[in-house]
Amino acid sequence: MESKAKVLGHPIHPILIVFPLGLLAASVIFDIVYLLTDTASFALVSFWTLVGGLLGGLVAAVPGWIDWSAIPAGTRAKRVGLAHGLGNVVVLLLFAGSWLFRRDDPGYLPSMLALGLSFVAFAIAGVTGWLGGELVDRLGVGVDDGANLNAPNSLSDRRASSAHPVANAVR
Repeated sequence: MESKAKVLGHPIHPILIVFPLGLLAASVIFDIVYLLTDTASFALVSFWTLVGGLLGGLVAAVPGWIDWSAIPAGTRAKRVGLAHGLGNVVVLLLFAGSWLFRRDDPGYLPSMLALGLSFVAFAIAGVTGWLGGELVDRLGVGVDDGANLNAPNSLSDRRASSAHPVANAVR
């Protein structure tokens, strides 16, 4: 099932998710480094990577929702996509809660509640990331119709399935 939200021939959602995923994971890593070193700058970096990850997550959700809404009802992909999307909403809410508990003093030790929310969100993000992989790798969501090992460049005006069948044979 091809993505409905594309730029330059590629689905937008998988392009955008790397930023919030990386930033939110980095915020957890910087929290751990802060706890190990007691260096306030790590807590401050964690705070700002958390902010960037939350903003990026909101942006990435839009093309994800567009693609999910185009998945046919009653399919496993629709159910997995719903779990993926709702799980990521929970992830963003937990990280947002962590941010709320830090916002008054971002450069100092986050409360145990703030840290706990981030650590739980990070674990859930691992599951929702796996579900996103399941959508693409097993269920073919976001994959061009007719995709093959010799498909033409996505910037060309030809569809993935337009290459000659003999050219598509794996040698």
